[in-house]
Amino acid sequence: MRRRFKPRKQQVYEKPRYRVNERIRIPRVSVIDEAGQYLGEMSSLEALDIARSKEMDLVEVSPNTRPPVCKIMDYGKFQYAQAKKNKSQSVQKKTETKGVRIGVRTDTHDLDFKKKQTEKFLSKGNKVKIEIRLRGREKAHQDLARRNLKDFANSIETPHKIEEDAKRFPGGFNILIAPE
Repeated sequence: MRRRFKPRKQQVYEKPRYRVNERIRIPRVSVIDEAGQYLGEMSSLEALDIARSKEMDLVEVSPNTRPPVCKIMDYGKFQYAQAKKNKSQSVQKKTETKGVRIGVRTDTHDLDFKKKQTEKFLSKGNKVKIEIRLRGREKAHQDLARRNLKDFANSIETPHKIEEDAKRFPGGFNILIAPE
């Protein structure tokens, strides 16, 4: 009899939850007020009374230290600021490394096409890794391959800088260029 397929459960990563007010169960805590001043080490009940007198919340910001660090702040504003920060990080564009592969015997028209593609990548703000592959007898003419790679990189009209010069790898050479 065949066993049934059970799909794997995906791991769900929860955002860090902060203990607030009565949920702080540790008897002694280090306290920082809303201005960032260190108030000292005290019992969590005293710290909670101070926070309540200022009409704010006591939030455990560093639970792993001994004693844990708690801060007096408005928890609603803190959550809003954290959400805004996370959203801005996800919106931020990360530079990608695009790849263009040429050969030793690549024709001029094909090189022009690859050059236009490379210029398009650079104008969008991406880094470009240009590879030249060596196959068979081409491996004996490494100087020609290196020269072709440098000529191709120099023929690109979009302003760029060479981040990594022609570097050898098992299948040939590559060069990394980035927009200025």
